[in-house]
Amino acid sequence: MKRTSIVDIKDLVGETVDVYGWVHTRRDHGKLIFIDIRDRSGMAQVVFTPGNKDIHELASQLRSEWVIHLKGKINARPDKMVNADIPTGKVEIEPIELEILNKSETPPFPIDTNGLEIGEEHRMKYRYLDLRRERMAKNMVTRHKLIKFIRDYLDDNGFLEIETPILTKSTPEGARDYVVPSRLYSGSFYALPQSPQQYKQLLMVAGLEKYFQIARCFRDEDTRGDRQPEFTQLDLEMSFVEREDVIRLNEELLISIVKNLYPEKKIQEIPFPRFSYKEAIEKYGTDKPDLRTDKDDPNLLAFCWVIDFPFFEKTNDGWTFTHNPFSAPKPEFMDDLLKMENIGDILTTQYDVALNGSEIGGGSIRNHTPEGLKAVFKIMGFSEERINQNFGHMLEAFSFGAPPHGGIAWGLDRLVTLLNNEPNIREVIAFPKTGDARDLMMDSPSPLDQKQLKELHIKIEK
Repeated sequence: MKRTSIVDIKDLVGETVDVYGWVHTRRDHGKLIFIDIRDRSGMAQVVFTPGNKDIHELASQLRSEWVIHLKGKINARPDKMVNADIPTGKVEIEPIELEILNKSETPPFPIDTNGLEIGEEHRMKYRYLDLRRERMAKNMVTRHKLIKFIRDYLDDNGFLEIETPILTKSTPEGARDYVVPSRLYSGSFYALPQSPQQYKQLLMVAGLEKYFQIARCFRDEDTRGDRQPEFTQLDLEMSFVEREDVIRLNEELLISIVKNLYPEKKIQEIPFPRFSYKEAIEKYGTDKPDLRTDKDDPNLLAFCWVIDFPFFEKTNDGWTFTHNPFSAPKPEFMDDLLKMENIGDILTTQYDVALNGSEIGGGSIRNHTPEGLKAVFKIMGFSEERINQNFGHMLEAFSFGAPPHGGIAWGLDRLVTLLNNEPNIREVIAFPKTGDARDLMMDSPSPLDQKQLKELHIKIEK
């Protein structure tokens, strides 16, 4: 198939091209019919005149979102008809052949707007149409470019991209797991990963030293604002590093992303300012402060690091970790951890990076000895039996010469949302779920039939 992308016709005056795409709009001006044809690259105007009767008659049938193939000659527009708002605004297409490839029902909402005026649930039900609009398509393109930039940058810095399992083991990491029943092992279940945390640490034990992954993560949480049951992280881990090494790499990567992909934006302060957790709470009342000097400037980016978090916090049931049970304490608190003393005073190596009042990433240097990891779970009140049941594989791995290591995970959806000036993460995810975890387009979650339930050894109690 010979095809020219629509955006490329701007440089092809006098040539004949084949373009394929959707009818964006149609306008009848007496005997003249104007249509805008759209593909992913852009849009162009086509002018049908009565001179070619067959094509003109076919064009009179065209409606919005019909899919067409058009052979045509590229002409320069008269000066007074130039449209400066689009890249192809200096040219138009004179049709030679027109082929209707597919018709379309009338769309349930307009596609030539930014879509924010339309009820979100309606947009999500017809997401494949919503993604046709220019703003949403641009979000998908910039998300792709950001992920590709990350991949290339980390590859240049010696990292390996390694996939880790989606079917894994249910372990207490903070949120509730999504569980998957096993057909072959009656009464047993897999879990979907809340993050690749344990696998990436095991890759460090394996000696691979620098790992990253654009990782899918799953958390069965109650409805909480700007959250999704499944989301995407940049997950990253490094061996033989200290906190400063991880912070430096990530700060340089974030600066490079902005300079290369968002040159219109300004980073307020480089290097990023740092606050201890205590300082941030006392000064700003939050551990993800919005430091922008002008909050009305959509292109101003105020990054900061928050460090020196408390390792544990007291609950009604005893002690629990504040961030991650696999974190290491700051070196000066290791004795207290191992002796299980002064628990409320222990500070962890955790570091968070915030942008304009949102946390976009967090990580830590990890406990890399079995004694250190076991002490964390003992402080949390886990019995020896439960520690071995849930984390015996990690303790055993750490007994075989685990290197010191640390890493971070970014919330990619949230980062793209902030950089694209979007109101929420659903605008930068191709097929998001509602705030209450429903997929309106696929109508899920949905019941299973009795045959499937029987194969999985599951009985539903009414």
